[in-house]
Amino acid sequence: MATAATISLVGCSSDQDEPASAAPQAAPGPVVSAPDPLLGRPITDSAVLMSAMLLVGDLPDGYAAIPDPVRDLGLDPAPDYDNPDRSGTDPSACADVLAPISQQSPGAVSNAAVRYSGPNFSSIDEDAAGYTDSGAATAFSRLQATFAACGQYSGTDADGVAVNYRVGGREQDRIGDASTSIRLETSSEGFTLVSDAVVAIVDHTVVQFVVTSQDGVDPASFTALATSAAEKIRGANTGL
Repeated sequence: MATAATISLVGCSSDQDEPASAAPQAAPGPVVSAPDPLLGRPITDSAVLMSAMLLVGDLPDGYAAIPDPVRDLGLDPAPDYDNPDRSGTDPSACADVLAPISQQSPGAVSNAAVRYSGPNFSSIDEDAAGYTDSGAATAFSRLQATFAACGQYSGTDADGVAVNYRVGGREQDRIGDASTSIRLETSSEGFTLVSDAVVAIVDHTVVQFVVTSQDGVDPASFTALATSAAEKIRGANTGL
């Protein structure tokens, strides 16, 4: 398998290319079922799960880690700003689209997340949550229900600026034990970002991998890196 350092995640475009927001959106794919029974065993230690997240060395050149404000910088998790946060979505439930898995589906016994910034407004985000019993299957189903209910919605950012969103399905080879994939287009004041995302089950862990760029991701590169993310989680679960 190609290593991440030799691939490019950001798609190329020209002045003649059709903007991503003008392209027709595919309908979300059919609901994907989790394995029954789930494979492997749960990861119950968040430190173990964090050790399985992608590192900057796993990524293409040009990406750098974004520090977590609370975990890495020691900032107040609920600061009292002078200017209130005016962000939100309509309907409000659509704020869960691409939100951390542990936030969308409570009951996780472990969780981890990493964020990386890249060139030309691109970014890579990975988060994962480990569950016991049937919790991973429940979380996997819940995320898919949110995608299906939020095909098109609107909202505002923290400053109250209007934002429009579109969610559609995207073709994607299976990642992990079962997976589903979407494309989220986020548009505001004439500027559009495209987030290609896959949500996968690996044993009793649900992982969400997202690449955001202006033009959309290169499918082969995305698959290679998402597969690496899933393999690292399975390896951590088996001690490899």
